[in-house]
Amino acid sequence: MSARSNKPHEIVERALELSRADGCVVIADEHSTANLRWAGNALTTNGVTRGRSLTVVATVDGKEGTASGVVSRSAVTADDLEPLVRAAEAAARGAGAAEDAQPLVTGVPEAPDFTDAPAETSSAVFADFAPALGEAFARARAGGRELYGFANHELVSTYVGTSTGLRLRHDQPTGTLELNAKSPDRTRSAWAGRSTRDFKDVDPGALDAELAVRLGWAERRVDLPAGRYETLLPPTAVADLLIYQLWSASGRDAAEGRTVFSKPGGGTRVGEKLTDLPLTLRSDPNEPGLESAPFVVAHSSGGDQSVFDNGLPVGTTEWVAGGTLKHLTTTRHTAGLTGLPVAPAGGNLILDGGQDRSLDDMVASTERGLLLTCLWYIREVDPATLLLTGLTRDGVYLVENGQVTGQVNNFRFNESPVDLLGRATEAGRTEKTLPREWSDWFTRAAMPALRVPDFNMSSVSQGV
Repeated sequence: MSARSNKPHEIVERALELSRADGCVVIADEHSTANLRWAGNALTTNGVTRGRSLTVVATVDGKEGTASGVVSRSAVTADDLEPLVRAAEAAARGAGAAEDAQPLVTGVPEAPDFTDAPAETSSAVFADFAPALGEAFARARAGGRELYGFANHELVSTYVGTSTGLRLRHDQPTGTLELNAKSPDRTRSAWAGRSTRDFKDVDPGALDAELAVRLGWAERRVDLPAGRYETLLPPTAVADLLIYQLWSASGRDAAEGRTVFSKPGGGTRVGEKLTDLPLTLRSDPNEPGLESAPFVVAHSSGGDQSVFDNGLPVGTTEWVAGGTLKHLTTTRHTAGLTGLPVAPAGGNLILDGGQDRSLDDMVASTERGLLLTCLWYIREVDPATLLLTGLTRDGVYLVENGQVTGQVNNFRFNESPVDLLGRATEAGRTEKTLPREWSDWFTRAAMPALRVPDFNMSSVSQGV
């Protein structure tokens, strides 16, 4: 192998060769992105980018335990490797024993494509989407609407090599589309978003038609006070709430009495029924259309991830099964502390409700209630109950006798997703969705709409 090679798998091998530590993990991430942006029914920008980041984890055994040092840098070439490896080793020698120290993972079969070139995206990913978007612009212009938004596609090829012999590879495509329609006077706004792997399953014309209907609903304005309302949460809103719940489902924190999943008097609520609905919340790296890494990729330790777990296989985990809490997130270290099984967080989240009713069907069976579009600016108020606050955005609609009769003002809400699951009276059809609030960090989700009889709209918001 040439010492000056810049192929990612060879960069990993060379870094491992240079290591003088007792253990070493090297993660090479090859990034490529393609994007389109538009405003006022016209494309404004487009572009393609490429990049690389390299993370070296050095572990050093000492009298008091094993220490770890982690250094990450971007735009790394073969010439940059030795200083990077030495920096990680120095960080490990200067650190105390790592609390999460575990033997590095062994025994995972080598990825057959480990030595292949990284996958790359390009503007070709929009070959069918871009012309369809142009047609949507024309229809919107003719219908008196202005379309704004962006489409982004990222492809990350991750190579993981360790001194214990692991050689793993995963290609992760991530596509997001956000489309906003506005009336010419900008007083009415509607939003739609989609998550996709390749933009072949995204129809901008259908989304524009959906937004046209919503702008029509908004022609009638109804002001409502704060209060508790029967509310239909669409899949995107459900995703944002349950992703936060997953992020808050630390087994260690629960066992130490700090979260909503802590049992009064000690222990966790694993095994407790959270809802009477037959809901199953799960993560599965092989879920069709939502595929994610089948092994742990940890660039740092903290919370519920550990650099010592890199390469650990990730399988299907049911967090909630049939309404009962089954698992909380753990590393090998925190599993040992709590007595819970090892359960990495995973890269997707699916809520199955066992029903096949569309959101339109749920609207049609609503006597009086609210229909949300999406949530944003979600923040935690109380970790002990997982009380969250946030705002509605881009359309809250009044439903009367099975029909949408107008748009109401926006609200601030105060709710706990755990409580919402317990109070929900209906779940609709599970479908792929884009979580609007968390789309920069978590896009692979499939959720049903939920009916909540008493959603807490705590105050009126002036947002749009």
